[in-house]
Amino acid sequence: MSLHLSAEEISVLLRDYRLTIEPAIDTTYSLFAQDLLDTEQTVEYLNKIAPFFHSPSTLVTASLFAKRYSVLTMASAFYVMSRYDKGLFVGLENTWVEAEYNAKPWLPNIRLIDSTVSVPTLDREAWRDEILKGIFADNLAKVWQSLTKISKIPKTILWENTAIYVNWLYETKIREGANEQEIARIQEDYIYIVSQAPGSLFGERKNPLTNYCGPKVMIEESEQPVRLRKTCCFYYHTSDGVNDFCISCPKIKRPS
Repeated sequence: MSLHLSAEEISVLLRDYRLTIEPAIDTTYSLFAQDLLDTEQTVEYLNKIAPFFHSPSTLVTASLFAKRYSVLTMASAFYVMSRYDKGLFVGLENTWVEAEYNAKPWLPNIRLIDSTVSVPTLDREAWRDEILKGIFADNLAKVWQSLTKISKIPKTILWENTAIYVNWLYETKIREGANEQEIARIQEDYIYIVSQAPGSLFGERKNPLTNYCGPKVMIEESEQPVRLRKTCCFYYHTSDGVNDFCISCPKIKRPS
C-alpha cells in the first residue's frame, strides 16, 4: 500500500520548505531536474536565469543557482525525515524545479512526480541512508559534477554552499516547534549527516560536508557567532557595492 503525507504535513512543506504540488503557471524557468545533466540544456538554463542574479558569468550563476537548488532539494526531504520520520524520494528522475518569473527574490520550488513516502523499518539507520543517498548521491552530487564541468566552478564551493544550508536547516529551521523527542532525532540525524555518514551516500570518496561544519566564532560584523566560510560563493560579483562580501566570506581581512 502506498503511503502519503497528511494534508497538514503537506501544508507545512508548501508554506516553509520549498515544496509545490502544481507546475508553474509560466514554465519558462521550470526544469526537469535530470536535464541538469545535459550540458546544452544546463547552459541554456543558466543563461536564462543569470539576469535574476545580475550575474556577470556562468561561474557566478552556477554558484548562486546551486545555493537555491541545494535548499529546494534538501529542505522538504530533511524536514519530513527528521520531524515526521517519513521519507521522500528526491532523486533527479523524480524532481522538477518550478519557478515563476515574477518571484522576488527568485526562489524556485521543488515538485515531486511521485510524492509517496517511505517509513523506517526496524533498521532506521539503513532507511536513513537510503533517504540521504537519494538527496546527495542520486541528485546533488550529479548536478554539482555537471555544473563543475560547464562553469569550471570548484566542487568545494558547491559542497560548502550545501553545508551552509544543512547547518541552517538542522540547527535552526527544522527545530522550530519541535518537541523533546523530535529534537533528539533531529540532533542525531544532523550529527550523522555532517560527520558520520560515509562518502558513498554523497557520491564522493569521503563526506564532503564535514570540513564545513566546524565551530562558530565571534566576528565584528555579527552580534551572533558564525561559521567562517573556507570558500567564496562569488555573491560579491552580483552586488553594486564595492567589496560587498558575505559576512562569513574568506576574502574579508580579519585580525589574526
